[in-house]
Amino acid sequence: MTCLPAHTDKRLGLVIDLDTCVGCQACVTACKEWNTGGHMAPLTDIDPYGGNVDGVWFNRVHSYEHTTEMGGRTVNFPRSCLHCETPACVTVCPTGASYKRASDGIVLIDEDKCIGCKLCSWACPYGAREFDTDVGVMKKCTLCVDRIYNDNLAEEDRVPACVAACPTSARHFGDLGDPSSAVSQLVAERGGVDLMPEMGYHPTNKYLPPRAHTQRAASVAAPALEPVRAEGGFLGWVDRMLSN
Repeated sequence: MTCLPAHTDKRLGLVIDLDTCVGCQACVTACKEWNTGGHMAPLTDIDPYGGNVDGVWFNRVHSYEHTTEMGGRTVNFPRSCLHCETPACVTVCPTGASYKRASDGIVLIDEDKCIGCKLCSWACPYGAREFDTDVGVMKKCTLCVDRIYNDNLAEEDRVPACVAACPTSARHFGDLGDPSSAVSQLVAERGGVDLMPEMGYHPTNKYLPPRAHTQRAASVAAPALEPVRAEGGFLGWVDRMLSN
């Protein structure tokens, strides 16, 4: 089985704001577009317009209706690999194909070593692994390693494709191992949480919970308008004809 690094220099990951995510799927499509020609390319699409659709998506967004005492709301929940500190998907791998980098904590897959046994997908409690049936290997989110270290891109563009595409700035990227980083401070300020902490895998990615609603929507109690009847002229004639 594969061993984990004793220490990582950084803990690169995402912070996702569930309060501002609108479920537009921009992160999903941007991820697919970039990574289908990126580090884990291609992201297979099988029979996309038929009855047996299959394919690889690193990022998926689920929407839930949540009811509270202040009323209902829709919560959009993006889901991808969480790049855990102690990922079971790595330690269960029999060939070393699944591994965690000591330099930045990113969990990756070496396709040349993957035998498609699917042990990693069974071990991952978050459903973050995607099996490519076309080539017989496992694939997953890479945090866009071919973007974040790409010197050919402007510095502000060296972020995962999903972060760059988000129109509401609900996705943030940075070093969560550095308490002074912008993402770490955001987690501290908003009370960011781990997904399923009881599993003990210590996900690097964090979720910012939706803010509580302080009041209901304003009530509009304006009286109904009185019907207006045209008495004479051409409009009066039209009104009488239509009223018969």
